[in-house]
Amino acid sequence: MGTMNKMRENTGIVLWILVFAFGVIWVLQDSGGLDAVGVGTGVDIAVVDGDPVPYQTYVQTVQQQAQQYQDQTGETMPPQLLEQQRELIFQSLVENKLREHEMNRLGISVTAEEIYEMVTGDNPHAIIRSYFSDEQGNVDRALLQNFIDNPDASQDWIQIEDYLRSERRREKMDNLISATVHITDRNVEEEYLRQNRSVNVEWVGLPYASIPNDSVVVAERDLRRFYDDHRDEYARNRAFDIAYVSQSKLPSAEDSAAVFAELERMKDSFAAAEDDSLFLLRNVSRRPFSDAWFGASDLDTEIAALAFPNPEEGSVLGPVAVGNEAHLIKIRGIRPAEEVAVRASHILLRAAEEDENIRSQLVGIRDRIRSGEVDFAEMARQYSEDASAAQGGDLGWFGPGVMVAPFEEAAFGARADQVVGPIKTQFGYHLIVVVARAENEVNIADFALEIDANVATLNQLQEQLEDLRYFAEETGNFDQEAQRMGMSIQRVRVEEEQVNIPGIGSGYAVLDFLETAGQGDISDIIELDETFITVHVDDIIPEGYQPFEEVQTEIEPRTYIEKKKEVLVERLERAYEAGGFDNLSSIPGIRMQNAFVTFESNVVPGLGAEPLFVGTAFALEAGASSGIVAGDNTAFALRVTQINEPAPITENEQENIRRQLLQQRQNAVRTQWLASLREHADIEDFRSRFRQQQ
Repeated sequence: MGTMNKMRENTGIVLWILVFAFGVIWVLQDSGGLDAVGVGTGVDIAVVDGDPVPYQTYVQTVQQQAQQYQDQTGETMPPQLLEQQRELIFQSLVENKLREHEMNRLGISVTAEEIYEMVTGDNPHAIIRSYFSDEQGNVDRALLQNFIDNPDASQDWIQIEDYLRSERRREKMDNLISATVHITDRNVEEEYLRQNRSVNVEWVGLPYASIPNDSVVVAERDLRRFYDDHRDEYARNRAFDIAYVSQSKLPSAEDSAAVFAELERMKDSFAAAEDDSLFLLRNVSRRPFSDAWFGASDLDTEIAALAFPNPEEGSVLGPVAVGNEAHLIKIRGIRPAEEVAVRASHILLRAAEEDENIRSQLVGIRDRIRSGEVDFAEMARQYSEDASAAQGGDLGWFGPGVMVAPFEEAAFGARADQVVGPIKTQFGYHLIVVVARAENEVNIADFALEIDANVATLNQLQEQLEDLRYFAEETGNFDQEAQRMGMSIQRVRVEEEQVNIPGIGSGYAVLDFLETAGQGDISDIIELDETFITVHVDDIIPEGYQPFEEVQTEIEPRTYIEKKKEVLVERLERAYEAGGFDNLSSIPGIRMQNAFVTFESNVVPGLGAEPLFVGTAFALEAGASSGIVAGDNTAFALRVTQINEPAPITENEQENIRRQLLQQRQNAVRTQWLASLREHADIEDFRSRFRQQQ
């Protein structure tokens, strides 16, 4: 009865788990499962060939996905990731309808006998194995039959049957699509050769860049001819020139101070706590309790600086900030470490080889530090050629085996506060000062709170953008109002369906606004992961082609390349016609080179990336030469000296390749099938109606 009660109480939850675990959101739509978990019809967010997708269906699916993310990570889903999930879910729900309509058209159905086999057959469905298994992992047939026969569980069983029917129907559709793909022995053989055949070639070539610009003449008519010939490359979707103002959601100094004050207030209670694990749990620490032991080099630099080199058992240290967290550290235990750790700083002057001038310069710096004339950190900031210079040369704590040998020997052999060097390593010359040594390790309880902007701060940021929006709409001058309020304006051009927007990142919310926006419109406040923004539409550029004047600077170097290509190819062809392949090496600047080529050769040594090179090499017989080939960047010719045939294919290799090809082509057919359904469907998207409700 316990299993049956559990199934009855959690059927809605179980269905949602199945949805996301098996990646088949669509089965709920098909089976009516969304009604079972409390989703009504309401207003439609889309209509697919006259068949509505209810808004509440979409909302419930988004909420479940967000909840699953929170359950797995303990964090709220970031705004931009949430927008991505909304887009994926919307497209999935539309595709559900397309699949469902096609299955109806084809008359794909599932019989009662098929459902019975999925439940009681030799290979029951995963949901049956999951909820009716015994201790050995086998299906408990008696428990399963009791559940089926129990009248109190009838509604639960109907929902499970609906789910299984949807699964089986989907499987039939998938099998029907997969059955259209056939892999022949010839396909397998060609793929095996593609993966394993190679050729040796000798080649000559000259890059187009070897021709000086002043050797060719490019007039405006040449530029315009190039533009006309390549006009399709300059086609563009409808685009928007937008201006936006952002307000960072990062915590203010007041927010950080509030978290530090909270930790200070709890310091005594943390020190007095007898059960540190329970204390961290009750106070929702972002760092869980651990009974592990840590050396100085194992901890965050800021935390290690508190605890070492002289930890005191029972002390509570901090608060200290590490990234976006503030920490109190309780020293629970101390014991000798297996390895000593040191905290050191250095000044690096780079030198590939021995360089007495650089070494002497570092000796001078060392002597000034030792005399007390200057500070080590000050000299590191001024002279060090290493990323640590900004931190005064501080390298933090490290143990043996981390640094290169000469550096490590000097650091671990030095006393605290002793300046040693110059030390020569592969990176150059170093001065080293050991700030501290740690010979113990500690067990700690780490009470960490997130340093985050509080609600009042976030509200204030949004209110400032709301004020900007209000006054800009009143005056009709977005730039003037932003400048009056001391806000920086960013500008960018965004094309329709351009998801990744420079400076913004994933921009589904921006695209939603632009879909129905007109010139001069200002968006509501849009929340991104780290900022709030409001967007002003400066201009709307219709779909079409970029004008010649807009792309002229891009066209000019490409036109020069085309002119140089004509000159160089003509020169090489004359030499080839006069004396064949061997005569090409007589041209100044050309020398014969060898290459080993496979189908996977993306770059040819000495030539670079030339896609035509590989195709040309494999199209020739042994001993044949290619003639002059105009590549993307180089005019070249090659001769095949040897074709390396692979060993005969084995049965095991045949089966592996057949399986790979079958999976690849089935996936491609499924994608093409779905794209075709979309292309011929009438899909109405009403998401813009609900923007404020999301």
